[in-house]
Amino acid sequence: MKFHILTLFPEMVLSGLNTSIVGRASKNGLLSIEAVNIRDFSTNKHRHVDDYPYGGGAGMVMQPEPIYAAYQSICEQAQKKPRVIYLTPQGRVFHQQMAEEFAKEEELVFLCGHYEGVDERVLELIATDYVSMGDYVLTGGELPAMVMIDCISRLLPGVLNNEESAEFESFHDNLLEYPQYTRPEVFLDKKVPEVLLSGHHANIERWRREQSLKRTFERRPDLLEMAVLDKKDRAFLKMLQEGKEQG
Repeated sequence: MKFHILTLFPEMVLSGLNTSIVGRASKNGLLSIEAVNIRDFSTNKHRHVDDYPYGGGAGMVMQPEPIYAAYQSICEQAQKKPRVIYLTPQGRVFHQQMAEEFAKEEELVFLCGHYEGVDERVLELIATDYVSMGDYVLTGGELPAMVMIDCISRLLPGVLNNEESAEFESFHDNLLEYPQYTRPEVFLDKKVPEVLLSGHHANIERWRREQSLKRTFERRPDLLEMAVLDKKDRAFLKMLQEGKEQG
């Protein structure tokens, strides 16, 4: 997988992504991360990439020419036109299934906007996906791009080792992850649940499943609509609902 980030702050994204699991995967050749400085494609002697909006209004708008030229420089290296993700509060909210979809691509381009946004004409020409991190406004698209790349990278073959496997993490089957415990067995009078010390694998798996269901029911009930559930799961959720109604 090749990640290309169109940005005004290449040092920011590279310093964040060249660490931890993503950085290790990059060093091992499992993925590549390129930060393309949009200012390098400015024809202005001061390397300006923004101007006042037509029609008036506060703030500045990123100009189309430098962005399009930066995008073209990526296309010259790619075998086909890559998917271009524009990070914007106006887009679809990012979620795990979207990450799984993006992980199937060979190359992805992330366009990081700034100021009051990006000239609409260049978006019409190159943007294929409009994606948001949530219903709030950030200074630029760099942080959302880093979040998405981290999430997508974890789904690529070989990026995670067995100890870091994403198979049973939060949002597996659209459920939140069960609680985790490690040594010591007792911490400030709080004990590790007995079932986890029992060595009975079937009981442990059932306990973990029920804890996942319980957490999702309590914290993110909206996820249950798309969760993969069996009869035991549904019976457990029914019991939780009845307990809530009685309480």
